[in-house]
Amino acid sequence: MTQDLWTAVDRYFSDKLLQKDPTLDAAIESAEKAGLPAIAVSPNQGKFLHLLAQLVNARAILELGTLGGYSTIWLARGMRSGGRLITVELDPKHAEVARSNISRAGLRDVVDVRIGSALEVLPQLSAEQSGPFDLIFIDADKQNIPAYFEWSMKLSHPGTLIVVDNVVRDGEVIDPNSPDDRIAGVRKFVDALAAEPGASATTIQTVGTKGYDGFTMVLVGADYRR
Repeated sequence: MTQDLWTAVDRYFSDKLLQKDPTLDAAIESAEKAGLPAIAVSPNQGKFLHLLAQLVNARAILELGTLGGYSTIWLARGMRSGGRLITVELDPKHAEVARSNISRAGLRDVVDVRIGSALEVLPQLSAEQSGPFDLIFIDADKQNIPAYFEWSMKLSHPGTLIVVDNVVRDGEVIDPNSPDDRIAGVRKFVDALAAEPGASATTIQTVGTKGYDGFTMVLVGADYRR
């Protein structure tokens, strides 16, 4: 198996199952022109997030890691009418590109882009009583995933779905001696998740245009109390 094959298969399914979307294409193009890193979710992954938002009938979504707003658009389009999405981005330049893309998509009135460290913004959201959220997508720095998960549980309700991206890391996640603090962050998150009685979870390994990685899905339990 090779990266070329994974990419070709990804494109086969996206060409067959996803409609051409100039708005989403423009979001990717503008991010590239602005020099943002090419780490946005793939089209198939974006549609997956969209379907998840529809499946949970999301009215309130929280995203950690906006980048250029590509995944934000997919998520926001999956919300029910009257929904609200809050997305948090550390880099002001990234947030500026995202706001432009979100506005072009006609979603400016339903998406709130917050600039700053997620570990500073999350307590603010709690103080504002912005939650609970129906769907939370964590796609920010991996070092702080344990803290992001802790806050996500606080901002959840029974039935909330939490999705954590990029947890497999080319398989390096199984190395307990890895010097990479991103790997350490993922492993600490997995340990915390395993010890959390209020959640049920699984991890799915993936291959595609984004290489070899995976995501963890967490369902907050019916008896969970914040």
